[in-house]
Amino acid sequence: MTSPTRTRQIGRLVWYILSVLLAAWIASGLAWQALGPWYLFAALVVAWVVLGWHQTSRKLRKRLRRVVLYGLASLILVWTIAPFAWLVIASVSTKADLIAKPLRWLPAKPTLQNYRDMLFGTAGRTTDAASQFMGAFTNSLIITITVVIIALMVGLLASYAYSRFRFRGHSGLLNLTLFTQMIPAVVLIIPLYIVFRQVGLLDTKAGLIITYLSFVLPYLVWILKGYIDGIPTDLEEAAMIDGCGRLGAFVRVVLPVAATGLAATVIFAFILAWNEFFFAMNFTQTLASKTLPVVLTEFSSKFGPNFVLAATAGVLASLPPVLVALIFQKYIITGLSAGALKG
Repeated sequence: MTSPTRTRQIGRLVWYILSVLLAAWIASGLAWQALGPWYLFAALVVAWVVLGWHQTSRKLRKRLRRVVLYGLASLILVWTIAPFAWLVIASVSTKADLIAKPLRWLPAKPTLQNYRDMLFGTAGRTTDAASQFMGAFTNSLIITITVVIIALMVGLLASYAYSRFRFRGHSGLLNLTLFTQMIPAVVLIIPLYIVFRQVGLLDTKAGLIITYLSFVLPYLVWILKGYIDGIPTDLEEAAMIDGCGRLGAFVRVVLPVAATGLAATVIFAFILAWNEFFFAMNFTQTLASKTLPVVLTEFSSKFGPNFVLAATAGVLASLPPVLVALIFQKYIITGLSAGALKG
């Protein structure tokens, strides 16, 4: 028997012995208490790979890679979905279910009363925030849609100008647009508050729309400029030779080709405006302009925070961004497929 074969057999034997010891340690419960389920799973995978890698065949290594890859993908999936899944479970539970010991992963009697309270009011039975939810939801929807439309219209023209034209101060203005994104919001809050109070825009939707445009618009300009830079100018020149003007070529050529970028930009702009909290918290006092992120922090009363209604509000607040992503995902996939076919 050759020395390499004997070495391989010894290494394989050591791997089996360590695997048995590790399994026994897990079964004893000591590892579970010391490391917890996630760290334990990761330690098991790492130990198995390190100890057994050189003792396995090429076919087994390929299978091992696949197992590790799928295992890591499953962990990431669970890590991402688990919080939202628990949010949904809590929204159909009662407070007794959430504080029960031992913990109940599923409610004993699921109920939709929390959603009825949130959508139609609570008649003073729970928190005041629940009765303000639909008003804040409407405010957020109006403000977000307005910001996205204005930012998209202005950002498209600005990004097209930056991409296609060269003028004095071109680079300086472009860098200045990027520089505005580097200014911390806490630096701007006091000057904006003073200005809005002087001009009467404090606690108004218009004030929030202007504020949101200040950070959404530069983001859109930079993103859309990158997409327009990737569109060959030959397409526009061919359209202008056929009789289109500059505006006609922009509408008939640039916009359809940049549909993928527009869809992705709309999604990100919507999420930025929908989730904004800092300015809304400081610029709003009444339900006339209060947005959903602000109301979500107010689910408490003299009896303490209401986690059930807070979870219900979180589920409802997450629906618009999810719906926007699902709607525009079709256009992103269509644009990518068209680009692949053209290539």
